[in-house]
Amino acid sequence: MEEKGVLITYENLYEILRREKVRAELQKLSDTFFQDVLEYLNNKKAILESQEKKDNIFASSEVEKTRIQIKNIKKIIKDLYEKRETKIIQQAILSSRNNSGYDLSSMLPEEQALFNKLLENLNSFRSEILENLLKCTLPKVKKPKDLKRGSEKEVIKKPNVKVLADMPEFVGPDLNTYGPFKKNDEVLLPEDVASHLVGNKQAEVIK
Repeated sequence: MEEKGVLITYENLYEILRREKVRAELQKLSDTFFQDVLEYLNNKKAILESQEKKDNIFASSEVEKTRIQIKNIKKIIKDLYEKRETKIIQQAILSSRNNSGYDLSSMLPEEQALFNKLLENLNSFRSEILENLLKCTLPKVKKPKDLKRGSEKEVIKKPNVKVLADMPEFVGPDLNTYGPFKKNDEVLLPEDVASHLVGNKQAEVIK
């Protein structure tokens, strides 16, 4: 059943994951599901930023609750993606083996692209390896482009900020989790996260 016009909340996001886990088939979601989830996460991020600007005991408690909720939301999203990913991979394998079509209507547009790419590669390798072996011919597989060799020099990234005070685990502007850090720790952080800490006088740039 398609989730149509449903406002994303923590509860219904968890329910979508639960159904995906207990059902063998891929459940149909709204085509705007990813967009809706992103909007939900951005709203949570805005709430967190608003709470962090308040300076009182109650605000501190609310900040921690929101951080934990964002972390849990991201885990649900990851689990849901991987569960659906597994079903899509399995279906691509079956379609390749049986040379059969598959109803893509339960897949999101991005998932349809994944399925088609998987099926294309599976069919290609099946033709190049299995079909040649059955004809008593050596497999003919196109060699992938050379990967960078380990002997090549790797760019070593140095820490870019120094933490000015003990800092608990926090959710950055990119919605990823960072920390905890100790005072005087020198760490490498994404530019937007580093700028956020420097702007709040929680860290200084290492020159």
